[in-house]
Amino acid sequence: MTRKIAFKTLGCRLNQYETDALVSQFHKSGYKIVDYNEEADIYVVNTCTVTNQGDAKSRKAIYRATKKHDDPVVIVTGCMVDGQKEQLQKLNGITYFVENAQKSSIFNIADAHFKGETVNPEEYNKDLFGFEPADTTFHTRSYIKIQDGCDNFCTFCIVPKVRGRAVSRPIRDILENIRQVVDFGFKEVVLTGVNLGRYTYDGIDFEHLVEQVLEVPGDFRVRISSIEPEGFGDRLFSLFGHPKLMPHLHLCLQSGSDKILLKMRRFYNIKTFMSMVDRIRGRYPDFNLTTDIIVGFPGEMEEDFEQSCKIVREAGFSHIHTFKYSKRDGTRAARMEKQVPGKVKNERSRAIRDISAENKKQYRGSLIGKEQQVLIEKYNASTQMAKGYGNLYIPIEFKTGAGLQNNFSKVLLTGLGPGDDPVLQGKMEEWNIGKME
Repeated sequence: MTRKIAFKTLGCRLNQYETDALVSQFHKSGYKIVDYNEEADIYVVNTCTVTNQGDAKSRKAIYRATKKHDDPVVIVTGCMVDGQKEQLQKLNGITYFVENAQKSSIFNIADAHFKGETVNPEEYNKDLFGFEPADTTFHTRSYIKIQDGCDNFCTFCIVPKVRGRAVSRPIRDILENIRQVVDFGFKEVVLTGVNLGRYTYDGIDFEHLVEQVLEVPGDFRVRISSIEPEGFGDRLFSLFGHPKLMPHLHLCLQSGSDKILLKMRRFYNIKTFMSMVDRIRGRYPDFNLTTDIIVGFPGEMEEDFEQSCKIVREAGFSHIHTFKYSKRDGTRAARMEKQVPGKVKNERSRAIRDISAENKKQYRGSLIGKEQQVLIEKYNASTQMAKGYGNLYIPIEFKTGAGLQNNFSKVLLTGLGPGDDPVLQGKMEEWNIGKME
């Protein structure tokens, strides 16, 4: 009998990497991967607890799994398990709780369950980097985990509690992981972790790691996932001149107010952050910068918020991931005075999202008339429209009769689609099957 398994992933790229690895392992072992809305024998919920919204979405996903017919096996894992296991244990219908440290053992846990063995997830080995390279995933690109945990202890953040202290993956394992997924046929890899800039292993820091990644042979391109503005500088900026390293960074700002950054316990001020922005744009004028902003942090006054609005306009971020501050038990910010009312958070969140939409249209519009190398992710045979992401991590669609996914195409950008999240329209100039320029 072929067993069916469904996955639901909440939160960060690191969770996505870990889910992809599990999907591949179950698939290779004969399981059928089905949509989360379908009936399955096993449901795996990879949770997020960074914000109240993450909690709510995770609980909803767990509830849906436990209400399925035929009493399925429900495995709940991820940061919500590490941070709120006692509360989750009060819920009905959950078969196993698996903490982040044992997440790579989920296949073995499920396999033992169906063999009728007594299973205690806490007895499985703790291995943050024990995931097999994934050849079957939910994505065209392949995420590569290089680091886990964080030592920064920002006053708002629960990640050090649920992910632990910073630990880096051996560089030889990272490079081998990349070689394997390139051999599987992936043409884009994304370096991911909790705090990438703090990577260090045997004297190799993040910048030198990226240098070695770019030397791996093969026709693929490299992206850097969300990163804190620390642990790197001009050496990394120079590497964006390499044809394999894509000119985009999600550089986490969080606030445009030095006063609030200090209260957050961030390790930079606005002057140093904007200096990084200016140095990047000085080298690469079209470089795509995106960011995170937290609104309504305790003590954030109107003038602090206005400073955030000013900075995100000046920096020209093409996308701003906006968070309304959420109290996280066990963090210093949860105990701070001058908590901001929910109504004010909502208003400020809308204002930042409006600026983000303006920036996005302006930035994407500035690219019209330029070329991008697009890695095609989707193709609609009926319309002959292909869609994918260019070098700058901007969605692009264009008409083509070839219809080959996971290949590169040189596209001239000709216009901008409608809406607040406009897709760039393009015209195919050259089809490069299995070739990246």
